[in-house]
Amino acid sequence: MAPGPLLLLALWALAAPARPGPAGDGGWRLGGPAVAEEERCTVERRADLTYTEFVQHYAFLRPVILQGLTDNSKFRALCSRERLLASFGERVVRLSTANTYSYRKVDLPFQEYVEQLLHPQDPTSLGNDTLYFFGDNNFTEWASLFRHYSPPPFGLLDTTPAYSFGIAGAGSGVPFHWHGPGYSEVIYGRKVLYFPDRWWHATLNLDTSVFISTFLG
Repeated sequence: MAPGPLLLLALWALAAPARPGPAGDGGWRLGGPAVAEEERCTVERRADLTYTEFVQHYAFLRPVILQGLTDNSKFRALCSRERLLASFGERVVRLSTANTYSYRKVDLPFQEYVEQLLHPQDPTSLGNDTLYFFGDNNFTEWASLFRHYSPPPFGLLDTTPAYSFGIAGAGSGVPFHWHGPGYSEVIYGRKVLYFPDRWWHATLNLDTSVFISTFLG
């Protein structure tokens, strides 16, 4: 069953990376945020969830914010601006437009993307005018980073996890869309969001953000 309009709007704000927590911003904060953070969120938060509860109440029914499931402090440190540029600055990355189906693709060095395109954007700008790095990862080239990531431990029967790593400027995001189930984790934030199969959602990055999704397919 599709969620109601109010929950969709809550997800639109929730799925965005949160403001940096105690671990700092990793050198990614580039000026002030482009948009104000929503104060109200209707998605349930769970810090003590068992796998049985996850399957019974959320896996096929509704989204949930999972807290305290994994320790990704090492991965977070490796994702600082300084360390990513040192390790991957010369690698070519593929950027996508921010419209629903990401029609246009642009290839350029990761360092050029970070230094020239990763800046706060007007949230009213069109998705097809916005380029950002999310998905289309070369897993061979990024394997040295991904092997340090600990995904949420709750899987689904007969599915295999696939990572989609991204870095995006404040004010960017993706309009309403749906796909298979999975998780969206903010590396310099405090939330892991699980989304069920075909659950309509959208994202808005409140700050320059580093994030990773684990799709279960």
